Amino acid sequence: MIDSSSPEFVEALARGLSVLEAFDAANPEMTFAEISRKVGLSIATVRRSVLTLEALGFVKRHNKHFLLAPRVLILGSAYLRAFNIEEAVSPELHRITSLFGDAANLAVLDGTNVLYIAHHSESRGVRRNARLGATYPAYATSMGRVLLASLPEMEADHFFQHCNPIALTDYTVTDKSKLRQILSEVRCQGYSVTVDQLDYGITALAVPVKDMTGRIICALNSSGYTPRLTADELVEQRLPELRVSANRVSELLARFPALLHSLVPSPVPAQ
Repeated sequence: MIDSSSPEFVEALARGLSVLEAFDAANPEMTFAEISRKVGLSIATVRRSVLTLEALGFVKRHNKHFLLAPRVLILGSAYLRAFNIEEAVSPELHRITSLFGDAANLAVLDGTNVLYIAHHSESRGVRRNARLGATYPAYATSMGRVLLASLPEMEADHFFQHCNPIALTDYTVTDKSKLRQILSEVRCQGYSVTVDQLDYGITALAVPVKDMTGRIICALNSSGYTPRLTADELVEQRLPELRVSANRVSELLARFPALLHSLVPSPVPAQ
């Protein structure tokens, strides 16, 4: 994998993608100046990127503001169509939610975040919206901790160099030494439980999903409402079935080699 210093790296494309990623629920419409501040690029560079994206149909303008156009959905839906994610993993997510209710998710590590690639929920509570394509800080999630615990030492060091944990609740662990200790425990026990780390009211249990060689490629979790169950109850009631589902997902992924190859973690570029 090349890095940004390689002559093969297309800086203009990278800038255009960073502009697309800048739009979110808190910033659905932005001016050139607002986008510039958010992505850390000059207004002139942002202007060229936005106008190009507008010409391609991925961005629209409303007065002096710009917003994503429906065409941007093509980018995400192409991944879903190409790799048959629904067919490969949805049956097990549905099985978990049919057994326990609440929600089940599949996620991969994306930089310092976890990225949700599959989701099924029977919950309707007020909580952070775990959905397809959502990203959350890896240090504060059950799936993130499972994936971080699987990293080689050099990549784990790279993560902690680039991660600046902040408290998302009164219970969020932000001390890096404590987080390293937690990851060591996760590595030994083979699962992770979080209680009110990402948001109040969320207790979650996650296990690794491996390929046929035993390499961890993603994580599977089941989450519930904190006042309804303790961490110990979650482990006792759900861990065996969650591990069954993780093994089945591993077997299913073997039938979809393109999807499996796309999920394999990329090595951290040499510094």
